[in-house]
Amino acid sequence: MTPNEVGEAAQLACLLEVSAPKPGNVSPGRPFHDTTYEDFLASAAAVGPALAAAGEASLGRTIRSAIAATRRLTGANTNLGIILLLAPLCRAARREPSDDLRVRVSQVLAETTVSDAISVYEAIRLAAPSGLGASAAQDVANEPTVSLRAAMGLAAERDSIAREYVTDFAITFDRGAPSLRAALADGLSWSDAVVETYLDLLAAIPDSHVSRKLGPDAAAEITRRAAEVRGVGGVRTPTGRAAVAAFDAELREDRNTKNPGTTADLTAAAICAIILMHGWPSTRERSGAEQVSRRGQ
Repeated sequence: MTPNEVGEAAQLACLLEVSAPKPGNVSPGRPFHDTTYEDFLASAAAVGPALAAAGEASLGRTIRSAIAATRRLTGANTNLGIILLLAPLCRAARREPSDDLRVRVSQVLAETTVSDAISVYEAIRLAAPSGLGASAAQDVANEPTVSLRAAMGLAAERDSIAREYVTDFAITFDRGAPSLRAALADGLSWSDAVVETYLDLLAAIPDSHVSRKLGPDAAAEITRRAAEVRGVGGVRTPTGRAAVAAFDAELREDRNTKNPGTTADLTAAAICAIILMHGWPSTRERSGAEQVSRRGQ
């Protein structure tokens, strides 16, 4: 893929993710106390050039450049998790397509260096995420001495994004992307398909952002509720849509501690992977798929 195509895929993933009304997250008309929908739009615009250059710059430098570009436009941490996930996907997409995207992602992750880790640690400090805590080994406040993948491995048990780095993006390729592709094949709009993918991920995997802030029991309860919402139809039925709205109301409070932000990041990765693997469908292609879906109902 060309640099422009890769950058566009990343920007589209960011825009589609934040524009879908995912329960407990920022979306149009649903801000947080410290971030707005417009902040996320600005962030999507900011990351395009850095991620387009992912084939030329190192992985660590790509991540740091994308965070620095974001900080120039918004003072909030809107996309650290998204960038950590999209950068390896974009770097892999810029390689010669001798293998499928997942194989190329595996190669990218296997090649990470200590220099990559140093750049990513700088990016994390620049983004200044809340609730990060401290680690006994390779803490982000210090300079790392191991490769980026090894550093992520130390956090893999408690953080789903770190886990992607040591499992060759298992959540993205085994759950997120297949869920999104199936939803689109069924004729769901992009917005509904994104919400369904988000609910599928949240129903299967407790959100590590919630777990860091409120503990594993709170994260497990939110996962249970997501499964209930999916069980009554989610975005596909009137009862399910009412359950989605009720779930969203449950997750909203003044400090946003119940925000399943990691799941939103994983949803963005699934969107980006689908666009990188299958391209952005034209209006005619989408219309044809919807007609086929209706004939099959």
